[in-house]
Parts: sequence; structure tokens; C-alpha cells
Amino acid sequence: MPHLNPPLAESSWANGNVQRIIQIVLKGMSDRVPIDDEYYSNSMPAFAHLSNAQIADVLTYIRQSFGNQSSAVTATEVLAVRKKMQPKHK
Repeated sequence: MPHLNPPLAESSWANGNVQRIIQIVLKGMSDRVPIDDEYYSNSMPAFAHLSNAQIADVLTYIRQSFGNQSSAVTATEVLAVRKKMQPKHK
């Protein structure tokens, strides 16, 4: 089915902004988004139940497989994004 799931190979999203892809894993996504001049619109559930290390490992695998040669994602980066996403208490 075309335009459901974006490609992982040489994708600007997989290889781009690390914080953005961490947020997608933590929150999931249901928006219709443009990626590399194509639109994709398949829902992805949140995986916030995974540990920071597990998320970092999966995203590092994606960023360094399928012909991708991007930097690794660290558990510290995942933790930082997770903390930013927490609601602020007054």
C-alpha cells in the first residue's frame, strides 16, 4: 500500500533530527506528514514503555542500517527528550 509507511533507507527523517525521531517513538504518530517529497499517513503507536537504552538501540540500528550511515542515538539523548516532553508542574 503506497504512502502508508515511510521508507527507512536513506530517509531524511531516519537520518535527520534525532530529537524528532525520538519523539515519534515516545509519542507515536498519526499525522499525515511529508517526507522526502512524498506524503505518508499510517498510525504508529507510542513506545514510551521501552527503556531509554532500548529506544536508543532501535534508532541507532535504523540510522546505521538500510544503507544509512548516520550517528548513533544514545540513551542520554532519549532521556533528555523524554524529560522535555513531561508536563511542567507549577
